Parts: sequence; structure tokens; C-alpha cells
Amino acid sequence: MIQLAPSILSADFSRLGDQVRLVEDAGAEVLHIDVMDGHFVPNLTFGPALVKALRPHSKMRFDVHLMIEEPERFIADFAAAGADHITFHLEASRHVHRVIQLIKEQGLTAGIALNPATQLDGLKYILEDLDMVLLMTVNPGFGGQNFITSVLPKIQVLRHHIEQKQSSCEIEVDGGINLETAPLAVQAGANILVAGSAVFDQADPKLAVKKLRQAVGGALSE
Repeated sequence: MIQLAPSILSADFSRLGDQVRLVEDAGAEVLHIDVMDGHFVPNLTFGPALVKALRPHSKMRFDVHLMIEEPERFIADFAAAGADHITFHLEASRHVHRVIQLIKEQGLTAGIALNPATQLDGLKYILEDLDMVLLMTVNPGFGGQNFITSVLPKIQVLRHHIEQKQSSCEIEVDGGINLETAPLAVQAGANILVAGSAVFDQADPKLAVKKLRQAVGGALSE
């Protein structure tokens, strides 16, 4: 099943609760929460307090994407705040398997994110431990960037590896997802689509979610 994950990075922070309810009412299954530390990426965003504030207002799966150095320092805090899933970057930790274990010890699902230029080789010995792999389709740090089409073959290769291992690991893509690129990502093998500007920068975010769903449905029927 294809799942849509609106990213609050592009939402109107002055009425964030309302915007989260809009996309949930439209049928989005996942809320994507980008956490940036100003070191791993050149931007600062949210902390556990935001997750805690939103948690009572949504039943969506809270997908926390840690774009931070030393992610192990904050796993317990985000778990306590109400995260359902935590993804951290392969490039950000020396002890990847240990961090995966820490996430699962908190009762959450665990994911690894790869930047566009990072090869899939680093997943060789951990893929079976993962619930999700997030393939960045832009360089992380800012919303509103253009989709990097050269990542599409990478999605295809990863999907092949997952099917070979008969794994239930999901593939999420993040960056530049819109009505044109969402079908391409799904056809390549992604099943969770993070969309920020394509949802929250639109006049009607609820309608934007429905249009993305229709575009993806059309791609699957081809």
C-alpha cells in the first residue's frame, strides 16, 4: 500500500494543529517530522516538545526524521514525546547497528536515511534489522528543492534487494515529491512518499493530498 507522509517542514507554523488535522482528514497515513540540528544540515527545526504538543491531536504515524549528529542522544526523548518511528542518517553515526537497537528498545520502528550520493552498500549488514529505508531525493536541509531523478535507479535496486531477502522493509522517499515525481518514485519501488511544498504550499492542503493520491493511483494502474 502506498502511504502519503506530509512534511510539516512546509506547514504554516502559526496554525500547525489545524494543518495536521486537514491532511489527516484527507487520508494521509503518516506525519513526517524533520529534525535538524544546524550541524549535520545547515538548518534548525523541531525538537521533542513539538512532537509532544502534536501527539494528542493526531492518530497518524509520527515519522521522525533525525538529520542530526549523534542521533542516539535524542532517541529516548522523541520516544517519550510520542514518536512511532525514528529514522537517522547512515552518514551521521559511527555505530549504526547500536542506534537501531536503541530505537527498537524504545518500542519504535527504525529506519536509515541515505543522502542522494550515498551508495546502498552501507545497508548490506543491517537491512534485515530495518523497518524502513529513506532515500533522499534532494540534499537534506531545506524544503522546496527539485527532485533528483538520478536517485530513481537507486530506488529500483533497493526494492530488488528487499524482495530478494523477502523483507517487509518499506522504502520512503523525501524531497521534491509532487504530482509529476510521485508516480515516478512509486513506479521505481517506493511505498511511502514524503511531500512538503506539494501539500502545505497549496491553497487547499486537503485537496493536494487527494490529488497526490490520485496521481499515485494512476501510476499503479499503468
